[in-house]
Amino acid sequence: MSTLARRLSIVVGILVLVGSFALSRYLGSQKQEPERKTDTKRVTEVEVMTAVNQKIASTLEVQGRLTAFERIELYAEVGGLLKETSRPFKVGTNFPKGTVLCSIDDAEARLTLLAQKSSLLNAVTQMMPDLKIDYPESYKNWKLYLDEFNPEKPVPAFPQPLNQQEKYFVASRNLHNAYYSIKSAEERLGKYLIRSPFNGTLIQVSIYPGAVVRVGQKLGELMSTGNYELEATVTVADLQYVRVGSRVKLVSGDIGGQWSGTVRRIGDQVDPGTQTVKVFIGVSGANLRDGMYLRGEVEASNIENALQLPRELLVNQESVYEVRDSQLHLRPVTLVKMTPEFAIIRGIESGTVLLKNKPAGIFDGMKVRIKAATSAQDEVTSNK
Repeated sequence: MSTLARRLSIVVGILVLVGSFALSRYLGSQKQEPERKTDTKRVTEVEVMTAVNQKIASTLEVQGRLTAFERIELYAEVGGLLKETSRPFKVGTNFPKGTVLCSIDDAEARLTLLAQKSSLLNAVTQMMPDLKIDYPESYKNWKLYLDEFNPEKPVPAFPQPLNQQEKYFVASRNLHNAYYSIKSAEERLGKYLIRSPFNGTLIQVSIYPGAVVRVGQKLGELMSTGNYELEATVTVADLQYVRVGSRVKLVSGDIGGQWSGTVRRIGDQVDPGTQTVKVFIGVSGANLRDGMYLRGEVEASNIENALQLPRELLVNQESVYEVRDSQLHLRPVTLVKMTPEFAIIRGIESGTVLLKNKPAGIFDGMKVRIKAATSAQDEVTSNK
């Protein structure tokens, strides 16, 4: 290739580059610049409600284990052979109040008592001739006593003496000592038959019919049925709302049904570890068993001039957000009572506009726009 041809190709290349640059500048000048967006500050829209102070019927949640209200251990006060009765003396047997739990053979004790009564009858009979001579006015009363004396029945009390001389005369015959010995034997004879003091069920048996019972031996354990007590705990802070006689609604997590109870006793001792006090709730009804776990609500005393809010509206359990002049303001409050869903507070005047819910990122002094308004009571009702 000649020198002239090379120079010509170089010039053409330069012209192409210059033309391309000029064309790109021209096209760039024809493009419109995009409009710049103005930086506007967003305002959070919130829902609000109006505070309404009123009397609030509060409740207190409790839970605990059922125990029989009455439970006794049975011991033998006399010895002898344990006999069969109409109801088997075995675990699980039900005994209505007054029925025989167990019977110990009393034949020997009964015969001994009859012998003592016979001796007393003989002593009184021997006294009658002297009594007729020395105290004829008293003879008629003692004669009537002898006529009504029956060894098979409890020994009757002696006739009242008409004067001191008769009293000393009877005492000299040692009749009172014989009389009280018989009354003691009659009392002891009643211990051979053990009756159920309440409607109950045997939950433990230590001996069976046919065995010999020793004095002081444990026979078993009897538990009442249909009458139970729930032992629950209440914090010291909530104790002021519970009273003896407060009604309680109870349910079980294992079986269906609902039972009504009453607070029977409130303990005086505070558990140092949990700062709780024991509360005993009486309850009865079908399908209840000793050892069952129940939970429920105590109808606590009313809280006057207070406001109930969803607990998530509390800030650090000491303040709530008030909406005033399109801004959020933290208002300090007094926390009266806390439940799993609600907080009961004081310190907010009726008519104050409060947040209905807490959007994320809110803070004291934040600008907001109100979306809707309800009352605090309406909010609580709608959450139930």
